[in-house]
Amino acid sequence: MSRRWLSTSSSLGGFVARRRFKLSMAEAEEISSSSTTKVNIESVAIPSKDSSSSSSRSLWPSVFRWIPTSTDHIIAAEKRLLSLVKTAYVQEQVNIGSGPPGSNVRWFRSTSDQPRFINTVTFDGKEGSPTLVMVHGYGASQGFFFRNFDALASRFKVIAMDQLGWGGSSRPDFTCKSTEETEAWFIDSFEEWRKAKNLSNFILLGHSFGGYVAAKYALKHPEHVQHLILVGPAGFSSESDGKSEWLTKFRATWKGAILNHLWESNFTPQKLIRGVGPWGPGLVQKYTTARFSMHTTDGLTEEESQLLTDYVYHTLAAKASGELCLKYIFSFGAFARLPLLHSASEWKVPTTFIYGYQDWMNYMGAQEARKHMKVPCEIIRVPQAGHFVFIDNPLAFHSAIFYACRKYLFQDEAQSLPEGLTAA
Repeated sequence: MSRRWLSTSSSLGGFVARRRFKLSMAEAEEISSSSTTKVNIESVAIPSKDSSSSSSRSLWPSVFRWIPTSTDHIIAAEKRLLSLVKTAYVQEQVNIGSGPPGSNVRWFRSTSDQPRFINTVTFDGKEGSPTLVMVHGYGASQGFFFRNFDALASRFKVIAMDQLGWGGSSRPDFTCKSTEETEAWFIDSFEEWRKAKNLSNFILLGHSFGGYVAAKYALKHPEHVQHLILVGPAGFSSESDGKSEWLTKFRATWKGAILNHLWESNFTPQKLIRGVGPWGPGLVQKYTTARFSMHTTDGLTEEESQLLTDYVYHTLAAKASGELCLKYIFSFGAFARLPLLHSASEWKVPTTFIYGYQDWMNYMGAQEARKHMKVPCEIIRVPQAGHFVFIDNPLAFHSAIFYACRKYLFQDEAQSLPEGLTAA
């Protein structure tokens, strides 16, 4: 998620192992451009029975719908975007049941007791490779990592998932009424997904709001997480941290009052996309074209831009579900209601923070948290990159990931920080 919501949009997130290694950008590029033959394999799965399914089977062709999308459109757009990836992958809908175990509620007060599904893609790495689980941010989905899968799959078994209520996953009615319930929605559904996938001892990467979820999950279930990588994570600061003078002043203006009211009314950027109906794709195209030409080092190709725009539109315009978490997790201005900073002393998992130089998420929140952590913690900054560092500068991002995971990739932590990256 992004402070750009305030202006009607949001952040819609081979080298040789040796005793002393230094990953250069050229070496990272060699990995990224690997000519691995791609074979896309789809696993058979029972489709979700939530209320979004019926709309996805509409008899009306999408051209005649006010909102020209459906669940089928999302999966089809995902396949087209991932056709750019050379590495073979498996796509599946992982059954996580109908609600938290031992609970009398379905996925939080949903009237349906049908099972829910988490859309998942898996890139099998070499035998014995560490497992890297990737969690997207607010207003995004796993396909946003399309520029990273080839390089990362050269060193890891990569598993990326759409959080419950987003992307191609089930979209149950979202009726949480508190911050605690909302956090449980994401943490518990992730844990059920982990059990269904029989995962343990994995590296967990989360971007933006996905970083918030990953950190909260690691606080509750540290026994399953080897290492935590938080990329431009949201949720470290609160209004009470004494850094929100600008917000107080802005709220006093008529514009601030209106936007604050919209926030507290849970008016999301996605509602705007749905509201303009058939003009939604054009609006999304303007956003993606402007955003991903801002910091990107090697620019999106025309094909990448078109496929990403199509994918983003369908994931945003589909039934509202997980997106409605916004007001419960953050107050107006993207300040966390239950900040991660306040839990820093309870951290049990070694952590690496990664930020783009132009990331609107301030890395100083991580610096403050590190003072209270009792586990190893590194902060890496990536040049020529904003909040979507993995799209803006993928080669440097991959270098940062390999460096962060050097202990698991090379069994040797005595490595130099790759050229071009900065420690904070």
